[in-house]
Amino acid sequence: MAQNKWHIKKDDKVKVLVGKDKGKIGKVLGIKRKSNRIIIENINIIKRHTRPSASQRQGGIIEAEAPIHWSNAMLMCSKCVSPVRIKMKRLEDGKKVRVCRKCNEIMDS
Repeated sequence: MAQNKWHIKKDDKVKVLVGKDKGKIGKVLGIKRKSNRIIIENINIIKRHTRPSASQRQGGIIEAEAPIHWSNAMLMCSKCVSPVRIKMKRLEDGKKVRVCRKCNEIMDS
């Protein structure tokens, strides 16, 4: 399986490009590299009907975020306030950082 170059990390702000939540902005809660999917806060909400069990005392309808493919989301720049592509840049101390292609702002904090 080919390795993808991931430009999205946990706790990044992303904008959804396609699907029922197109145009919404959310924070990345988790990454599933094996299936090339990311979980975004309040995006792609699904309803699951559950029965009461030892771990779940009360049954009912539970709403949770479902993962979407990482290519369907685009990283948001905090300075431009728009979805942007990024480039990698090496600093003087040898550290690699992500840089916005529109405004050349360093995106890693």
